[in-house]
Amino acid sequence: MTQAKTDQPGILSRLYAFLASVKLTLAVLLLLAATSVIGTLIPQNAEPAAYLRAYGDVPYRLLRVFDVFDMYHSWWFQALIGLLAANIVVCTVRRWPSTWRIVASRNPAIGSNGSASPLAEFSDARPPQELSPLYTGYITSRFRSHRIEPGENGFRIMAERGRWTRLGVPVVHLSVVLILIGALIGSVLGFEGFVNIPEGGQADRIQLRSRTGTMPLGFEIRCDDFNVSYYDSGAPKEYRSSLSVLENGRPVIAKDIIVNDPLQYRGINFFQSSYGSLPPSDFELSFTRKGSGEAVRHRVSIGQSVELPENAGRFTAREYRPEYRHKNTDVGETVLGVLNRPGVEPTTVTLPLRFPSFDKMRKDEWGIAIEGYDRRYYTGLQVTRDPGVPLVYAGFILMIIGCWVAFFMSHQKVAIDVAGGAKLSRVKLLGSVNRHRIGFENRTRRLAEELSHL
Repeated sequence: MTQAKTDQPGILSRLYAFLASVKLTLAVLLLLAATSVIGTLIPQNAEPAAYLRAYGDVPYRLLRVFDVFDMYHSWWFQALIGLLAANIVVCTVRRWPSTWRIVASRNPAIGSNGSASPLAEFSDARPPQELSPLYTGYITSRFRSHRIEPGENGFRIMAERGRWTRLGVPVVHLSVVLILIGALIGSVLGFEGFVNIPEGGQADRIQLRSRTGTMPLGFEIRCDDFNVSYYDSGAPKEYRSSLSVLENGRPVIAKDIIVNDPLQYRGINFFQSSYGSLPPSDFELSFTRKGSGEAVRHRVSIGQSVELPENAGRFTAREYRPEYRHKNTDVGETVLGVLNRPGVEPTTVTLPLRFPSFDKMRKDEWGIAIEGYDRRYYTGLQVTRDPGVPLVYAGFILMIIGCWVAFFMSHQKVAIDVAGGAKLSRVKLLGSVNRHRIGFENRTRRLAEELSHL
C-alpha cells in the first residue's frame, strides 16, 4: 500500500512531463501530417469493390482493420487529435503562472534588475523639481500605467503599456484547442450521407457514406419541385430544389436550395449536390391511319393499353428502357410496345423518345408517334451534421485575434531617470520590450527628443 502511494506521484509527474514535451507536439503534428497525406492519396468512403480492384484482397482487409478508408473518423485519428489537444493544454498551463504574474503585476520594477537597456540621454538646464510635473503629465498622456519614485538627486518615472499582449500566445493555444475539440466532436458525433428524392417524393432516412446502412432523420424531407437551367452549350447552369421539412406529416419549413446554399434544420444541413432524370411517367401518343391521315391521341402509361379507332386493334406500352439498340444503332431512351390487330400477328413497336416519328419506317396501316411526355427529375442531396462547427468557428476567430496580438503588438516598458547636477539635470531613458525591438527603440528616441523640447 505504501509502495503504491509512493509510485503514484512519480507516475503522474512522468505523465505530466510527457504531455508537456515539445517533442510530443512535433511527433503528433508529423503523424497528423503523414496521415492527412495518406487520406489524400487514398480515396475516402468509396465502394468496397473499388478498393478491392485497386489493392487486392489482403491489403484491403489490412487497411480496413485500421479504418484507412474512413480515417478521419477512425479511433486512432481521434486519439491523435485528443493527444495534441492535451499536449497544448498542459504546455499552456505549465507556462501560465509566469505569464499571469507579468499581466497581473501592478507595480513592476523597470530596469532595476538590468533587464532594461539605455536608449537615449540628454541634459536639461532646469532642476528636477521643475521637470517632474512636465514629464509626469507628458507620460500620463501616452502610458496608462506609470508611477514615480523619488531619487537621491532627482526622480524616476516608470511607465508601461501592452502588458495584456502577453496573453496573445495563450489565446492562440486556446484557439487551437477549440478547433481540435470541435473537430473531435464532429468526428465522433457528426455524420455525412446522401439521399436521392424524386419530385413529389419524400424521405425519412439517408444512406451513410462512412459505413454501410441507413440512418433515420427523425423527420421527413420532401422535394416539392426541381428545376434545372442550362447554358447555350448545353451544360447545366443551375439546379434548384424546392424542399419542405415535415414533422408528423405537416410542413414546418420550406426553402429553395442551390449549390452552396443549403437548408438547415435541427443542426442537419441539406446541400444540393447532384440530380438525375427519372423515367417518364406517361406519354402522349398519336395514332395515324396512313391512308386517310385520320389521327387520334391518347395518353399512355407503361403497362397500359389503348384501343385504336373503329376496333382496329389495341396498343400496349410494354416497357421503358433508358438505353436501346435498334439494329446495332443506339437510339437512346425508348418505349417498347405491342400492337395487336385482328387476324394479324402481334407487332413489336419501337418508339425512341429522341425520334418521335421513328415508327413511320414500319410498313403498317397505322403509324404511332410520341408527341410528348413528362420529364421528371430527382434531386441528389448531401446530408451532413457537424455539432463541432461552432467551436471550430470560435477557434478560428480567437486564432486571428491571438495571432494579431502575438505578432503585431508588444509589451513596452520605459524608465526615465532624472538626476540633478551642479548646473544641469541629466535625463536618461531606459526601456525593454518583448518583441519588435527596433521599432520600440526608434519610438523611445523620439520620446526623448520630445521630452527635451518640453
